[in-house]
Amino acid sequence: MNGLGDVAKRSISLRHDIRDDGGFFVVEALRCKECGKRYPLEARFSCEECWGPLEVAYDFSDLDAESVRRKIQAGPASIWRYADFLPFETRPRSALPTGMTPLVRADRLAERLGIRELWVKNDAANPTHSFKDRVVSVAIPKAQELGFEVVACASTGNLANAVAAHAAAAGLQSYVFVPADLEEQKILATGVYGTRLVAVRGNYDAVNRLCTQLSGERDWAFVNVNVRPYYAEGSKTVAFEVAEQLGFEAPDRVVVPIASGSLFTKIARGFEEWREVGLLDDAVPVMNGAQAEGCSPVAQAYEAERDVCQPVKPDTIAKSLAIGDPADGPYAVELARRSGGGIDAVTDDEIREGIRLLAETTGIFTETAGGVTTAVLRKLAERGDIDPDERVVLVITGEGLKTLDAVRGSFAVHEIDATTSSFEETLGLDHAAAGAV
Repeated sequence: MNGLGDVAKRSISLRHDIRDDGGFFVVEALRCKECGKRYPLEARFSCEECWGPLEVAYDFSDLDAESVRRKIQAGPASIWRYADFLPFETRPRSALPTGMTPLVRADRLAERLGIRELWVKNDAANPTHSFKDRVVSVAIPKAQELGFEVVACASTGNLANAVAAHAAAAGLQSYVFVPADLEEQKILATGVYGTRLVAVRGNYDAVNRLCTQLSGERDWAFVNVNVRPYYAEGSKTVAFEVAEQLGFEAPDRVVVPIASGSLFTKIARGFEEWREVGLLDDAVPVMNGAQAEGCSPVAQAYEAERDVCQPVKPDTIAKSLAIGDPADGPYAVELARRSGGGIDAVTDDEIREGIRLLAETTGIFTETAGGVTTAVLRKLAERGDIDPDERVVLVITGEGLKTLDAVRGSFAVHEIDATTSSFEETLGLDHAAAGAV
């Protein structure tokens, strides 16, 4: 057994050689994160020996830091400027350029929280307005390289948007599976691309189980199942961009939302790879994870000092983080401990407050996952966990227009007649002092 049926198993033969774009091809194999067993670069996601998850293994020994830095700086304004660190022999062409999203200095939010230097990595600026464009930009070209003609996914919403859009741009047929109670905005922003949208009666974990079963029966590339090892590599580009945007320096601390735990761990891996190559001299940042209390198996494991995340039934407004049985949860716990960070959870009310806090101080409107992350940042600051001299990066993974219900009723709308007197009376303004207002 290999974690998927033979019908979906594809393999390619790759050489360690000079690539067409002049770089060294450094991808070696798929490697089990638990026992270290290696496999060919094929559509496979679990180890046949221990059932551990697989990841892409690289050999960076032939990369020269200065040459790589020059090539990055001369590269395209997308994630493909980091092609040496992604699992392809030849850099793919993408119809939807992804990445190079803004790193915004958030001085007003920093002042509010008592932090010296705070930056917001705003991944809502991607083509479908979330970081999922990064992972799909890697997964779909890899699926094509492996010979698949149909792509699919299990999603809590953002991945659904990204798979539908990128598949449409690539001319591939797609199937997107989501929980039936997903936010309407995310349903609309998926179906418009012409995908076959399937709403499953159940939570994300039920959707994921169904897609895992289908991956063994259908000759389809499920981006977060049978091609997950490649898909996950796209998340590293968040770290690469942050480091480059800071002048090839790592921040002291990064605060990241946790759903499956993959984004959290892969961002750290991105910093580690650049340090290994010599592009960074800094240590890996302190990594702080953020979850909603209504779905916080990783935060619970961290607090209880357990290595295993016990599955929970999600009940939170942060549906994009509502994974009750996170695949990379144990690795997220280990990373938080190893980096000197932590994993915290916040209530739904704190999530709403986090959305408003970020919007009012930075002008960035985030979805509920960003409310989780901002609320955890505030908790860390109030608790005194952040040194006043630290450089902190807050990762915002999605656009607020995707989860409008979360802010419904959180502010007032003043309805008036079309007269100055109605305006002044309704808002309690003094006409005599109008010139000073």
